[in-house]
Amino acid sequence: MQRHSKEDLVTCRFRSMLAGMFVCRKYSISVIGCLALLSVVLSSPVLAADKVALAVDVSKTGAKIDRNLFGQFAEHLGHGVYEGILVGADSSIPNTRGIRNDVVAALKAIKVPNVRWPGGCFADEYHWRDGIGSQRVVRLNPNWGGVIEPNTFGTREFMDFADQIGADAYVSVNLGSGTVKEAADWLEYITAAQPTTLAKERAANGHPAPYKVAMLGLGNESWDCGGNMSPDYYVSQMKDYSRFVRNYNPAQVDKPHQMLKIAVGPGGGEARWTDWTETVMKAYAHHTWSWDIDGLSMHNYTVNWQNKFVSLGFGEAEYAKVLKDTLEMDNLINAHSAIMDKYDPDKKVALIVDEWGGWYAPLPGSNPGFLLQQNSQRDAILAALNLNIFARHADRVRGSNIAQMINVLQAMILTDKEKMVLTPTYYVYKLYLPFQDSTFVPVTFDAGTYTHGDVTLPRVDAIAAKDLNGKLWIEVTNLDPNQPVDIEAAVSGIAPKSIAGQTLTAPRVDSINSFDAPNTVAPKPASARVEGGKVALHLEPKSVTVISVE
Repeated sequence: MQRHSKEDLVTCRFRSMLAGMFVCRKYSISVIGCLALLSVVLSSPVLAADKVALAVDVSKTGAKIDRNLFGQFAEHLGHGVYEGILVGADSSIPNTRGIRNDVVAALKAIKVPNVRWPGGCFADEYHWRDGIGSQRVVRLNPNWGGVIEPNTFGTREFMDFADQIGADAYVSVNLGSGTVKEAADWLEYITAAQPTTLAKERAANGHPAPYKVAMLGLGNESWDCGGNMSPDYYVSQMKDYSRFVRNYNPAQVDKPHQMLKIAVGPGGGEARWTDWTETVMKAYAHHTWSWDIDGLSMHNYTVNWQNKFVSLGFGEAEYAKVLKDTLEMDNLINAHSAIMDKYDPDKKVALIVDEWGGWYAPLPGSNPGFLLQQNSQRDAILAALNLNIFARHADRVRGSNIAQMINVLQAMILTDKEKMVLTPTYYVYKLYLPFQDSTFVPVTFDAGTYTHGDVTLPRVDAIAAKDLNGKLWIEVTNLDPNQPVDIEAAVSGIAPKSIAGQTLTAPRVDSINSFDAPNTVAPKPASARVEGGKVALHLEPKSVTVISVE
C-alpha cells in the first residue's frame, strides 16, 4: 500500500474539499447536502506519525568520540586537488597563494580535523621530490585517468592548504614503489628544525620553520594497488618504515603531540582481510622498542563493484539497497576489532577507517577515472549511519576519512570553475560538529523496521553525547523515506528545560544541491519541544536531526 506523510494527507484532504465544493456548485446540490459531503472529507482519518520511545542516561558515559572521526581525504584524482583546491595565484577565482578561498571558508566552517594526502593509490607512486621547488616534475597519473600530473600541488601547497583550513596533516608515504630512505628524507625535509641539508632546502623553498605531521600512513592498500603484498611481506616492510621514518619537529617529541603511525589494515571482511589483520596485530603484540604502530587502517566503501548504482535519478529500491550495504560497516568493525582485541586488549592501536563512503557509477559524460558522482539526500543518510557506527565503536575507532573531500566520490563540495556548491553530506558534517571530542552517552530505543521489497532496515538510528562543556546532544536519523516519526525521549540525569537543533531532509531520496539550485537540501530548525519532562521530537521522512538538550 502506498504510504504518505501527514502533510501529504492534509494537502490531499484540502484538495478533496475544494473538489467537493466544485461538485456541489456544478450539480446544484443543496447547502445542507454539500456540508454533509464536506464533513465526510474532513472527518477522514489523517495517518499520524509513529511514536518511538528513546532513553538517554546522562550519568552513564562511554568513550571519547575523537574529533579525527570527522577527517577528510584529498587524493590526486580527477578535479579533487586541481580545480577543487588549487586554482593558481593568477586565477580569477579568489584565492590565497593559489588555494581557492571559498573552499577554504567552507571547510573551516566544519572544523576539518585532519586531511589524508596524497592518496590513495596515488601515494604509492608518488615521489615527493617531484613536488618541491620551482621546477616541478611532470608525470602521468596512471591510476586515475592516465592524465598529466603536473605536481604543482606538492608538500608546501598541501601544508599551506591544511594550515588555511585549520586541519592536521595525515601524510601517506610511498611504501609501494618508493624506499625507506626516500620516505625518511621526506619526513626530515618536512619536520627537521635543525639546519640539516634537507631543512635548509625546505627553507630555500619558502618555509624555514618545520611543519607538523600529526599522522603518518605506512603505505596504502599494500594488499592491492599498493604492491599486492602478502601480509608477512608487508609486515617486514612496515617495520623498517616505522623504525626509520622519523618526525624531527621538537614540538612533536613528547605525547600527546607525537606523530601517530598508521599501518595498512583490511579492505573487507573475507578471509584474506582477517588474515591480514591477524598478521599485523600479531606482529604488533611482539614489537620491540625499535618500531611501533598507533593505528591500523581499514577501507570499506558502500559499492556494488559488479554493477555500480547511479547517483542521480534513482528510486526507493536503490535507496534501500545502498543503505543496507552501508550498515555492513558495523559487522566489519566488529570482526576486525575482535582480532585486534586478542593482541591488544588495552586498545592502544586505533582502528582508522581512512577510506569510506558511497561509490557510484561515474556521471555520464565524465572521465570514468575521475570518479565524479552526485551527492543526494541518500548520501546524507549514509554519512549519518556511518558516523553513528563509528561513534558506537569510539573505544577502538578513533579516526576516519571520508572519500573524498572535493569533486570525487562522496564529496563535501562540488566545484565548476568559479562556482561552488555544498552537498548534503557537507551539511551532515556541519550538524555533527558538537560531537567532535565529545563523550559518548548510551542511547536505548526500539529501532523498528522499514521495509521495501526484500530489503528490511532499522527505521531509526540514534546516538547521544556530552560536548566539552557538558551539554547533551542527541542525533536521530529517520531512514524511512515515506513516514514521519515522533520521538519521545526520556532523559535521566538532567531535567530538560530547553531544546534547540536542526534537521536535514529533502523532497526526494535523490534530491541534490546543484549549481543552479544550491539550497534544495539544507538544514532547517528541528521540530522539538519539552513536553511532560520529556523531549518530544518530530522527524520528517529521510531525515538527519541533531538537537541540544539543556
